[in-house]
Amino acid sequence: MKLVVQVKLLPTAEQAEAMEATLHQLNQAANQVSRLGFHTKTFGVYGLRRQFYDQLKAIGLGAQQAQHVIKKVADAYTNLRGLIRNGR
Repeated sequence: MKLVVQVKLLPTAEQAEAMEATLHQLNQAANQVSRLGFHTKTFGVYGLRRQFYDQLKAIGLGAQQAQHVIKKVADAYTNLRGLIRNGR
């Protein structure tokens, strides 16, 4: 059985700034992976991971952050493909 709990974050100004900076860095990394993935025609999670995981680690992302960026990009391409297939 899973228990789901909603928690409201109340960060200090310093913590909020750090979270915002982290999100900005992750979004920039996702944009870069998306551009490179499009250029190399690599759209799946495993292909993106094989090509870009080491690069993401080299720019300072942790393992979980790198995996999240790759999954985010792969999911965006999957969603786009579905929209195109449905004529949207």
